Amino acid sequence: MTKDSQRLALDNRLGRQGMAAEEVLRALRGVVPNPAFLHEPEFAGRERAYILDCIDTGWVSSVGAYVDRFERDLAAFTGSPFAVATTNGTAALHLCLHLLGVRAGDEVIIPALTFVATANAVAYTGATCHFADIDATTLGIDAGQLEHALREVARVERGVCFNRQTGRPIRALVCVHTFGHPADLDALKAVCAPWGIALVEDAAESLGSYYKGKHTGTLAPLAALSFNGNKIITTGGGGAILTQDAELARRAKHLSTTAKVPHRWEYVHDEIGFNYRLPNINAALGCAQLEQIERFLADKRNLATRYASAFAHVHGVRLFTEANFARSNYWLNALLLEDAADLPPLLEACAAAGYGARPAWRLLHRLAMYKECPRMDLRTAEDVAARLINLPSSAVLGRK
Repeated sequence: MTKDSQRLALDNRLGRQGMAAEEVLRALRGVVPNPAFLHEPEFAGRERAYILDCIDTGWVSSVGAYVDRFERDLAAFTGSPFAVATTNGTAALHLCLHLLGVRAGDEVIIPALTFVATANAVAYTGATCHFADIDATTLGIDAGQLEHALREVARVERGVCFNRQTGRPIRALVCVHTFGHPADLDALKAVCAPWGIALVEDAAESLGSYYKGKHTGTLAPLAALSFNGNKIITTGGGGAILTQDAELARRAKHLSTTAKVPHRWEYVHDEIGFNYRLPNINAALGCAQLEQIERFLADKRNLATRYASAFAHVHGVRLFTEANFARSNYWLNALLLEDAADLPPLLEACAAAGYGARPAWRLLHRLAMYKECPRMDLRTAEDVAARLINLPSSAVLGRK
């Protein structure tokens, strides 16, 4: 190929990418006419009244009526027998792993495509992340690939799964419901059980999502939720543990309150605990937000439907939608491009137009602190991460 023909091919390529970005941006504007952030909270209920009540009564810290109410309301909404409120979702996940006995020297399987907090929670226990590939239809861990990989590298001794290559126990698997889309929990349970691997749900993004009619976070012994400012509902910062086990709930609450033995005045702590209890003033915000959650979820499904319609005839793109066994909260709408080369110019175009579109998180094995962790074949995660862009997804956008 001559230099002129190479230059022409490059010009055509750049021109095509520019046209693709323009077409996607046109469709985006058809749904969201004005610049918008990726995800913003909405405070249209009793948030101000509840927070002022905390200030007026002086109950603003980790004890108060709103913390107890928030836990009750959260349990009722999700159908979980027990909910324990924490300072954030990462703290909740850390406690879940700690309660399951994950310790230094263990390995925990997590997807390569997830927010860094999932890996950080594993690191807090002293354990090592073991990265798994994802299923392109759910964005959660691929159960079939997981089973294949375990047969290649694992063995079971006295009910404990070991990585033959590292010698470390593979203690748990964290199932992430990515962008609010439920992973295939039954398939993952079927893989984990014979290998003796404990299952934890990272449901940080999936409040209001359902797997085969059951709320995510209620299908494993322990699950973690998040109420960060960009989630379906927010407590400013905050999280929660869901469990069906009364003893695990008691232990979670005890450990999250510095393992203090109840007493009217004595300060006695019976083990190493954590200062992870959600403050009352944050819980007050959460109570008001939970009162509006059905509207938030309806608005977000409406936004997803409008996006699907807008992008249905745009060449080279596909809106990611829920699996047939799931009902997603569509926390973040995800657009998949056919050509990874279209992603950088599209991100540039969205930024220039004032839209808070974002690529997928950088895959965890590409981060400096986790690059030496064991990993499975990650070809699907690599492919999806190179072609995915998240669109503005605030609930209020579904009403415009």
